[in-house]
Amino acid sequence: MLKLITPSLIINCLVALSLLAVAPVKAQNDQYRLGAGDLIRITVFEEQDLSFDDLLVGDGGMISYPFLDEIKVEGKTTKQLEQQVIDGLLGDYLIDPKVTVSIVEYRNFYINGEVEKPGGFPFKPGLTIRKAISLAGGLTDRASTNKIFVVQDNDSEQKSAKVTLNSYVRPGDSITIKQSFF
Repeated sequence: MLKLITPSLIINCLVALSLLAVAPVKAQNDQYRLGAGDLIRITVFEEQDLSFDDLLVGDGGMISYPFLDEIKVEGKTTKQLEQQVIDGLLGDYLIDPKVTVSIVEYRNFYINGEVEKPGGFPFKPGLTIRKAISLAGGLTDRASTNKIFVVQDNDSEQKSAKVTLNSYVRPGDSITIKQSFF
């Protein structure tokens, strides 16, 4: 039996497709911790005045959110920030706020040493050291593929760890490619 395509079905499909088209980059898992340089979106369902598309996490790990003033977000997951916004809006502003926090753009990672174009580059999920090197213009003639070190942004001791070309990069990481002795 063939069903007819109704206007409401078409509208529902178009709405779903438009939501997918503008969906921001999501954290790969709930363990990702926000930090300075992340660009986030806070959406409060059916409350356009309380929703904001591009909130930059500042150097102090704070964002400015109207109605709740300055909020410390550094070190929090998106789920923790959602709950903090819900708690802040609950009662005074809304009876049952529905809040979604998503990452629009991750903070940069940095690569230096024996690459053609050292500097900071936008992080993308699934980024490996090999891909990061490509973004930096490739290796120099002196580069060693066995002497690659990373300092993770969230490491309070700033320890340098040896990694391989297939290791994953995280937002805020600092990658150093050492010289080869040949």
